[in-house]
Amino acid sequence: MGKEAEIISDHDRRFIRLAIEEAGRARSAGDEPFGAALVKDGRLAASGRNQVFTRNDPTYHAELGLIRDFCREKKVSDLSGYTLYSSCEPCVMCAGAIFYANISRLVYSVTLEELFPLYGGGIKISSRELFRRSSHPIEITGGVLAEEGARAFAGYEWKQTGV
Repeated sequence: MGKEAEIISDHDRRFIRLAIEEAGRARSAGDEPFGAALVKDGRLAASGRNQVFTRNDPTYHAELGLIRDFCREKKVSDLSGYTLYSSCEPCVMCAGAIFYANISRLVYSVTLEELFPLYGGGIKISSRELFRRSSHPIEITGGVLAEEGARAFAGYEWKQTGV
């Protein structure tokens, strides 16, 4: 699994593990195994999971759903200063939501490159590539606890959807 190029803090490990736990909850509920957590100033603001099947909403990925619900509940649209933790590198759709919400930092576990062979579908453009071309910088740390993150996918039978 992915190699951690950056030095990872205990703080990052704790919130990545929470995102991985959310992925397990998604899987238990009948959804695809993806989870996310939103953090500001070292405190958990919210967490969420993929709910594509339970909500019958193909856009309800863990990251996008979490951003949408949090912003609506808090009546905000700018998440500058927040870090989003994800059990897997966000897809193109979720990366767009991260960009437009002005999230300052993204930390993820399993890379899309590692995920693609498991489910064989989706748009094969990394978040790093999208953010590299964006108009404002987003700090990215990937491959955090990737072996733990990959366990969320072990034996999962993929349905006909993208990530």
